Amino acid sequence: MTTGILLLDKPIGMTSNAALQRVRRMLNASKAGHVGSLDPLATGMLPVCLGEATKIAGEIVGGRKRYAFSVGLGSRTTTGDREGVVIERGSVPTLTSADVETVLRRFLGRQKQVPPMFSALKRDGRPLYQLARAGIEVERAPREIELFELQLCGLGPDELRLEVLSSKGTYVRTLAEDISRALGTCGHVTELRRLYVEPFADEAMETLESVDAAVTAGQLPRILPADRALPHLPEVRVDAEAAERIGHGQAVPAGDVRAGRVRLYDPSGRFLGIGEADGAGTVRPRRLFVHFSCST
Repeated sequence: MTTGILLLDKPIGMTSNAALQRVRRMLNASKAGHVGSLDPLATGMLPVCLGEATKIAGEIVGGRKRYAFSVGLGSRTTTGDREGVVIERGSVPTLTSADVETVLRRFLGRQKQVPPMFSALKRDGRPLYQLARAGIEVERAPREIELFELQLCGLGPDELRLEVLSSKGTYVRTLAEDISRALGTCGHVTELRRLYVEPFADEAMETLESVDAAVTAGQLPRILPADRALPHLPEVRVDAEAAERIGHGQAVPAGDVRAGRVRLYDPSGRFLGIGEADGAGTVRPRRLFVHFSCST
């Protein structure tokens, strides 16, 4: 079973789960999961964890994400994007780049954001989007997010083109509505592309077509080693005896490593999984890989 991370460039018009299932079938993967859903309207990076790499999907979820998006000014929709029905219209003031940039600066930093009704968040076991489609709106608790960068890339009479680097849990559709409101009008997302998910900012993506072509040629598409998602964790390399003990769930000497989670490797450099160092010279296995194989 192939283990690793495939960075898929999700096409427009397809749900994240549908894209995942296409990849899963093409690679004949018995275990796979995607990290961070993208709306059908959205394109861009969708990390797909294969095999044992599903064990570290949670590490990727917490990474910052960069999006490029366009906002149509003068109308608001039920879904916050162009797939919804227009429920509000408003005049669009004459805006200069300086006007917009002044407003954008107010959105930088930590803040509270109310998730949209058209989202996969659940209430009593039901996704909010199901309730929204039934005409039911429920109260949603604000969630803390952080915007690290928010840039104006283009300005038209009734359109903004923006890029944002944001924390996990940020809804771009809600951000677009809030920005539009701060500019004295209303708005919705007309285009949305996820440029990358950290730590994969400089990595190339595969398309469904390139995955299919590789499989048809009897090859694997580009699949990253699972530990490529963990550069934020210190590396601990153990000897053969310690690696054996780790495999049995036992604590082993770790040397001078500060307390916290670490990446574990055997003498050959094979990634064993995630451990927990106690800061006193010992590390205990926490999430081990049963086997490891990848294409580079």
